[in-house]
This record gives sequence, C-alpha cells and structure tokens, in this order.
Amino acid sequence: MYGGYSGEMTAAIARTVLEPRSVGGTHLYAGGQGPPVVLLHGLGGSAANWVQVFPGLVGAHRVLALDLPGHGGSPSLPRGATVSDFAAVVATTLDIEGVGAALVAGHSFGGQVALRLALQRPDLVAGLLLVAAAGISTARPAARRYINVTTRLRPAKLVQPLARRFGARAGFRRAVLGSWFVSDAEALAPPALRGLFRDTREHVGIDVAGAAMTRDDPRAEISSIGCPALVLWGARDLQLPVADGVELARRLDAPLRVVADCGHLVLAERPEAVVDSLAALERAR
Repeated sequence: MYGGYSGEMTAAIARTVLEPRSVGGTHLYAGGQGPPVVLLHGLGGSAANWVQVFPGLVGAHRVLALDLPGHGGSPSLPRGATVSDFAAVVATTLDIEGVGAALVAGHSFGGQVALRLALQRPDLVAGLLLVAAAGISTARPAARRYINVTTRLRPAKLVQPLARRFGARAGFRRAVLGSWFVSDAEALAPPALRGLFRDTREHVGIDVAGAAMTRDDPRAEISSIGCPALVLWGARDLQLPVADGVELARRLDAPLRVVADCGHLVLAERPEAVVDSLAALERAR
C-alpha cells in the first residue's frame, strides 16, 4: 500500500471506500458513486489532507483526490513549470478517468490550480470551490521569500514520523501547528493532523510548485469563469487574509463564506464546512 506510514492513515482512508491508484503517473484516491467531486490540496500537502472531508462525500459522490505534481506519489514537473502546467496535469488525469464535468474544490495552492483548470478546461469544471485559495498575497515579495525557503528546507518532513506516534496528544498538535496554520490546534482531530503530514517525506518537487504559485496572479482573467463558484475562508487565517477571499469572490461574482474561529487549514479544522459548501455548489448548478 502506498504511503509514508500506511497502517492507521491508510485504514482511515480505506474506510471511506477510497482506493489509492496511479492514473497517467498521477497518484490519487478514488471511490464512491454519483456526481464527481475533485479535491486538490495545497502546497506541501497531499490527497490525504482531505481525510476528514472524505466521509461526508463518498456516500453521494464519485470522489477523486489527487496528489498534485511533486507531492505525495506524483512525479514533479520540471523547473519553470507554471500553475497552468499543474492544471494541465489535472485535466489529463480527469480525461483518462472519464470524469466529465465535476465539482472541483481546491485548498490554497490547489485553489489556484482549480482556477487555472476552470479557465483552460471549462468542460471539466461544473462548479468551483475555493478554500483559502492562493494567488493574491502569495505573489508579494515577502511571501515569495518565505515560500522559497520553506519549500527547499521542507521542515514538515521532520514531523511525519512523529505524527503517527504523538498525533493524539494535544500538546504535540499545538507545537507543530501553532496558530499559523489553525485557530485551535489542540481541538484538531488527530486523524486530521496525521492526514496533513501523511506524505511530507515523499514530496519530490514542492519547490517547483512554490515557484509557480508565487509567479501566478489569476485575478485579471477569472472574471471570465462561467461556472458557479463559492469562496470559503477561515476568519482567523494568518497565512492568506480574508481580504483575498473578498477580492476573489468579487471578481468571480460568487458568495463568500467565512468560517468563525478557523485558520488556514479549513479542510482539516472544519471539514463539514467544505462538505456543506460543495452541497451548495451542487444546488447552484
């Protein structure tokens, strides 16, 4: 079974009837039946980041959670790749899977990729959920410097072997996440923490993704996106301010949902908000 530590986390994913497989070189988890939902994780994350969201979707949807290029089990793109190149890989994977038009949810960098996918292949995106999406503040010089350093040093890989052993300890969750990632680390469910760090040692090209993220600003183009969209943000997001969500919602002419007492990792902190937002998008189709 694929993964840095298979046992408990793989079992948690397996209970949602999602199975790991490789499609055209891209690693993903897939399962369930019904209207398709595609999940795209953030920079330095993996498909396992959505482990708390899976149970709320698989009963009524065909779910595909991808490892973006350079993350988890997916090979890296070459240096100089753009966010559009990442979106093209997602499009190829969905074409091979025969998915058709899907609800696409993207967190952080995954939201940026989802925007590019909607612009390049509108036939594949029936609805767009942007969860604390990158693309505005991430283009600032300070953000570029921070992302350049962290994607090269990869401090999160040191946490992976400890997360399985100590993830149930509130103090450990507070120590590794603090308030920079979540609003209340001690309240975070242990499986959510393990999902966040599940594949951090397997990444092979997150610096390529980080460089692409900081060079891309989709704002001038996204007003042409025609599918229903919804923007979801944590009220206490210290990485990407709610003001970014306001601007994205305005340019997309989309609703903005702000989740109280929630930080950047909405998919781990408030998975029910993600599921409910996808349901709202489905009703808007």
